[in-house]
Amino acid sequence: MADAPSQPSTPPEEGRTVIDMSKMTEGQRAALQATEAARESPAPAGLSFVAQAFMGRWAPEKLYPLTGIDAEEKTRADKFLADVAAFLTAKVDPDLIDRTGEISPEIRRGLAALGVYGIKVPRAYGGLGFSQTTYCRACQLIASHCMNVFAHVSVHQSVGVPQPLMLFGTEEQKRKYLPRVAGGELSAFALTERGVGSDPARLTTTATPDGDDFIINGEKLWCSNGTEAALLIVACKTPPKTVDGQPRAQITTFIVEAKTPGIEVVYRCQFMGLHALYNGVIRFTHVRVPRANMVGGEGRGLKVALSTLNAGRLSIPASSIGMAKKALQIAREWSRDRVQWGVPIGQHAAIAEKIRRIAAHTFAMEAMLLVTSRIVDRDKKADIRLEASMCKLWATEKAWMCLDDVMQIRGGRGYENVTSLKARGETPYPVERLLRDNRVITIFEGSSEIMRLFIMREALDPHLKIAGVALNSERPWGERLKAGVKAAGFYALWYPRQWLPLGSSAPSDMHPRLTRHFRSVARGSRRLARTLFHQMVKFGPQLEKRQVLLGRIADIGADFFAIAATCVYAQKLLNDGESEEKILTLTDDFVAQATARIEQNFRGIRRNSDEHGYQLAQEIIRGEHGWLERGIVGNAND
Repeated sequence: MADAPSQPSTPPEEGRTVIDMSKMTEGQRAALQATEAARESPAPAGLSFVAQAFMGRWAPEKLYPLTGIDAEEKTRADKFLADVAAFLTAKVDPDLIDRTGEISPEIRRGLAALGVYGIKVPRAYGGLGFSQTTYCRACQLIASHCMNVFAHVSVHQSVGVPQPLMLFGTEEQKRKYLPRVAGGELSAFALTERGVGSDPARLTTTATPDGDDFIINGEKLWCSNGTEAALLIVACKTPPKTVDGQPRAQITTFIVEAKTPGIEVVYRCQFMGLHALYNGVIRFTHVRVPRANMVGGEGRGLKVALSTLNAGRLSIPASSIGMAKKALQIAREWSRDRVQWGVPIGQHAAIAEKIRRIAAHTFAMEAMLLVTSRIVDRDKKADIRLEASMCKLWATEKAWMCLDDVMQIRGGRGYENVTSLKARGETPYPVERLLRDNRVITIFEGSSEIMRLFIMREALDPHLKIAGVALNSERPWGERLKAGVKAAGFYALWYPRQWLPLGSSAPSDMHPRLTRHFRSVARGSRRLARTLFHQMVKFGPQLEKRQVLLGRIADIGADFFAIAATCVYAQKLLNDGESEEKILTLTDDFVAQATARIEQNFRGIRRNSDEHGYQLAQEIIRGEHGWLERGIVGNAND
């Protein structure tokens, strides 16, 4: 039941944005134009659950009920996962991989024989044809044993050749390449460059038309799997096209055979963890690629990249769940067996608090991922941009918290590596390795900071469609005035509804204790919508610069989604016969922790020192507080 009128449905003109860019530098304008042009429109089914929540609307049917995979797949999936677990246990030594930085050919052949390189590739193209849910279960399982193998498999399938081809490839491309990657030919995605991270408009790698081919020149950085890949997806800048009388950069992606003349692995990068990442610098010198290898069409490369990340991003929270569950296992066993001051350490309140936190957040991580995965399985075209981004942001940060907690619980033994622990005859819990391998996942496939900004761009999109033209100084006054009248009419009805207790129903078959939590999300979403609107009115176009404030709003939305997903998942477990009291106790505890964070963030929006802190940071950057750095080696102020 919608509690507000629908937003105006007329989209902005093709290739134009409603965002005012009049005061932007040329670099800012180019970056925004490229990103806005690549944004997806909402799916035919309309705004997602989270997008509706940011508008103060309540759409529980988007999440509920949580259904399981069909019986035929479940039988196949359970056997597949059992076989993978047995293989990992028997053949994969994660500590050896960590020490040597290599995943042996024997392991790769074993993974290929099991079909691990083609979990989601349709059976018609040589893959296993499993759902997103089963793929995430596999990622969780593999990551819990060896993050190096997880990264190896996930990069290949989530952002390498399989995912973009399944989304954008031609039938000829699918027939030609998907059987190869499903059979074990490794793939990678080459996007990042030395000066290009989250700003794709700065791409310097070019693809120049030459008859029926393109000639690629440039260099890519941090190309995971790139030093071993047989096939690459390469994002390049192609000749610009004219939009509104101005040249606009075009980004295009190509499938490139790694053995093509002119491709050189310049350097294999080394990292704090994930020592077998096979990540490197790849140089392209006059590399000839057929036009038929273009993926998604000319100029649609950024859309290919963003869409690939939206769908593929779910493997990262899946690995977070594997890490969190491993942390819970270690914390539980050690807190039970380790005795200090006459009792097991788990009976000390300070340790118990950490265990409670690990357990509750592991449960919520799994709920968020399962709910989102099932949305994908029900509708391949479903808009999960916000849900997937929140899964990635929320789960990776909470997994780091879980590992940090288990490190503290283990004390000095957590900091000691497994080789040393074994040599002393102690149980070799790999906490030190888990912490190193896990740290990068708050950076991979969109850092936490970028995820928060991405979430808020999507959350603001309905408002931009309603009021953006009216506020855009680049548009003619007549157009702005007409848009302003329409926006005023919308908000005159929409805003009062955000104060009314409308549309807070819960499914009739939901347990009463879960219903209470579920309805709190409906009430909270209206409060969130009001708060976002108030900030829009207060800061106007300057709101996009208030990144810390926007981050708080994004975190509130993520916690609300976590509570809703946890209630939906908890009800599924109750329906499956799990212990009512155990499930509800865990749910209640998580909701209490999330609610405390939500209230803290709401307070931080009202009262904060963000502006003062920003000014201080700029002073520090300018060197005005160099005295703080005195007393260290190599400091010029000494």
